[in-house]
Amino acid sequence: MGDDVEQRKFSRQDRHQFRQKVQDCLDALAIMLADETFEIGEPKIGMEVELNLVDEKMAPSMANAKVLDAIADPDYQTELGQFNIEINVAPRPLRGTSVRELEDDLRRSLNAADSRARESGSRLAMIGMLPTLSEEHFEHRWLSANPRYGLLNQQIFAARGEDIELQISGVALPGAEAAEELSTITDTILPEAACTSVQLHLQVAPDEFSSYWNAAQALAGVQVALAANSPFFAGRALWHETRIPLFEQATDTRPQELKNQGVRPRVWFGERWITSIFDLFEENSRYFPALLPVCSDEDPKAVLAEGGTPDLSELRMHNGTVYRWNRPIYDRSGGSHHLRLENRVLPAGPSIIDTLADAAFYYGTVRTLADADRPLWTQMSYDAAVENLHSAARSGFGSRLYWPEVGWVSPQELVLRRLLPMADAGLAAYGVDSSVRDRYLGVIEGRCLSKRSGSVWQRDAVVARERAGDDRESALAGMLSDYLTLMHEGRPVHTWSF
Repeated sequence: MGDDVEQRKFSRQDRHQFRQKVQDCLDALAIMLADETFEIGEPKIGMEVELNLVDEKMAPSMANAKVLDAIADPDYQTELGQFNIEINVAPRPLRGTSVRELEDDLRRSLNAADSRARESGSRLAMIGMLPTLSEEHFEHRWLSANPRYGLLNQQIFAARGEDIELQISGVALPGAEAAEELSTITDTILPEAACTSVQLHLQVAPDEFSSYWNAAQALAGVQVALAANSPFFAGRALWHETRIPLFEQATDTRPQELKNQGVRPRVWFGERWITSIFDLFEENSRYFPALLPVCSDEDPKAVLAEGGTPDLSELRMHNGTVYRWNRPIYDRSGGSHHLRLENRVLPAGPSIIDTLADAAFYYGTVRTLADADRPLWTQMSYDAAVENLHSAARSGFGSRLYWPEVGWVSPQELVLRRLLPMADAGLAAYGVDSSVRDRYLGVIEGRCLSKRSGSVWQRDAVVARERAGDDRESALAGMLSDYLTLMHEGRPVHTWSF
């Protein structure tokens, strides 16, 4: 969720000063882009994985502070809800067998963390949306203790001026006559904490950033269709990837009147292809008022004039409160500065090998699309990319996606016929070993051939339990218990039974 912020109130002067400081940061960024001072290292994979905590009955465990104390590993951090934690995976090169080594390292780390969490009465669940969450878990008392979260909650509702309405019409379960629907009101942003994701980072050269971002935007719908793992929320069967509409609604700062005026949402896919990373930072500044207007003492242009590297803290703070599905990142490390593309559309889980397969497919395909002589986004309207994301989130493998030269096609046909070879070529261009490419892209192929994502497995497992006589609450808890067993066994989800 970003940098820590001390609990405080913000004055009108704070907001005015912050707006000017963001503009100063933008001016400094423009100078740095023009002077070509950014670090351009070898491509690296970076990752953040958000996790849920459950107790022995599969109910949310509101114990992240206790669990983090037990894990005692700085790679694990707090998240918005007391039933969330996050692991930050240190960047490593993409080439060779590095991704395979990351799978083993991540498995060891999560196994150790889960073992320590169990000693304190909790278990880790790597899943896009915890199916046993109910509306009672979204009370203000369940926000994590970090002051940033309470302040962010306060500022979103202050900007909105009213409670948040959540409205999602679902997709009927197999054999059901009617779809289920969510219609509720919340006075906290805790429903956003239900949306646990995997965030993939890629360091990108400034002059290549627009190509990679456009490629990632075009690919987002395909990613979601392949990896959907969030079908249940508050006891209802909703979209295959309910994270997408829920996150869009749960942090929306706009009352209905501002929506009617066309004011941009805070969770945003964007509205156009870009030509520079500067376009994204400038749009964030132009369209979105500050939520956390915390100002530093830094004069970024003066730092540049002295030959230093500015922190651009106001720009980074503001950027962290505009929730793009593909977000630009400015960061400093080791006295230098770089740019990263953060991909945020993927849900957590189901297994570690699934997570790495999704990552490999993304990195490889984006590389091929970005390097293409004729860019995909010159052949595809931006509205088509937006529609693909929401269609895929709603229906998963049952969706129809638009792709240039193909037209409307199922996700599995598109991936098998066109995108898997692109992913393989892109990974090869990064220097990824053929055995590693085969391992992870084979998982994607298996998922497409079986049409079984985490979402499909969850929905089928709950239907089977309900047909055997379970009520919905018992079916969800039983399904989650089976899910955790299979998650730890480590096989990809398309091979799971129930």
